[in-house]
Parts: sequence; structure tokens; C-alpha cells
Amino acid sequence: MNEVKESLRDIEQKYKLFQQQQFTFIGALQHTRENAHDMIRPVASINQVQSYMDHHCDNSTDRRILNMFLHICNDLSKLCHSLETVCSGNNVTDGILERCKLLLSHSNNLSAIRAKYPHNAVNHLSCHEAKNHYGGVVSLIPIVLDCMKEWVAHVEKLLRHKLYNVSGGSALSPQDAPARAAISHTPPSERREAQTSTSNKDNVQVQGSTHVQKQHLSDTEKHGGKHKSPWKPPGRH
Repeated sequence: MNEVKESLRDIEQKYKLFQQQQFTFIGALQHTRENAHDMIRPVASINQVQSYMDHHCDNSTDRRILNMFLHICNDLSKLCHSLETVCSGNNVTDGILERCKLLLSHSNNLSAIRAKYPHNAVNHLSCHEAKNHYGGVVSLIPIVLDCMKEWVAHVEKLLRHKLYNVSGGSALSPQDAPARAAISHTPPSERREAQTSTSNKDNVQVQGSTHVQKQHLSDTEKHGGKHKSPWKPPGRH
């Protein structure tokens, strides 16, 4: 799991660099679309970006930024497939992975997806660009990153639950847990004092019982060592 989180952090760092150059990315898409005479349809798939770079890119700046986008998508795709081997998961985690794989499919139509708050990638576009041309392609990476973070959070929760069960925690009810925690966090000195206090109380009870027994014996001796029976009226003969 640590390796997964480290890989995810590395991709996030790459995306931050890419995000700082979003205007360069949009410019590269605009130039290559013009060269491809493809100004009507939106940029709606990873395959489309790949085709623009391979066949219609005529300067190094545009090629560099388009290649950066494609590399990040490729890294996300590899990480997505490796996540399947980390943990068996459940329906929730499996559903998240399926969505990631669909989004990162090179032929998947991205035109309808939009990154939401706190992501502002779409907000950096003009209204026309966001609505008609680039809203989907600039939303792809932040949406997939959010999905993968959600996957990590769910898997860590599952692992904590399994560890709790293995350690025997499932035998305790939720009401017992605070009491067990309080006992385990009580300093040894306080526990010893509590034990001593309990012991002293027991001694007092024993001593009191002994005193009662002695008093009973003393009263018996005063009466000649015998207990007097209560008087009974003579019976009828």
C-alpha cells in the first residue's frame, strides 16, 4: 500500500507541473487541430490527442506538452492495473477501479466529463472552450486522481477493519471499547493504588467479622459457656 501511495504522489507532482502549463496545452491542441483541419469536433479521447501529436504537431513546444499529457495518462493506467493486485477489495473499490479503467481507455469519449470543485482546470478555459472543445480532456487527469485517492481511502479502511478483527477486537462490543481503553491507559502506579485500596477494604471487612465473632464468644462465656434456650411454656400432659 505504501508503494501505491508513493506512486500516486509522484503522479500528482507531475500533474501539478502540467497544470501550470494548461494554456500551453490548450495552445498545442489548437495548433494541431488547425493543422489537422479538425476544428469542429471537440477533443474527446486520448487517441485523438495521440493522433494530433503523431501526425499534426510541427514544433517542439507543442510536442513536449502533448507528450507530457499522454505520459501522465499512461502512468495512471499502469497504476490502475497494479491496484487490482494490492487488495481484493469489495464492490465499492472494484467499481472505482472499473471507472478509472474506463476513463483511461484510449477510445473512451471524454467530451461529457467535467472536473468539479476544488479543481479549477475547466475554469481556466473560456466559456466556449470549456463547453465545446477542451472541457473533457482537461478534466480527465484530476477526475482519475480523485478516484484513485478514494480507492486508497476505502482499501485502508478495509485493512484496518481486518486488522481489528484479527487482533480480537471484534469480540468487544462498542460499549466495552472505551472501558478497555481506559484500563489499558491507566498508569501502573494508579492501578497498584486501586489494588491496595481494594485490599485494605477487604482487610477491614475481615477484621470487623473477627471482632463480631470474639464478641459472640465473650457473651457465651459469661453465661457458663452455654447458650440459654428461650423460655417455653410447659406443655399440656
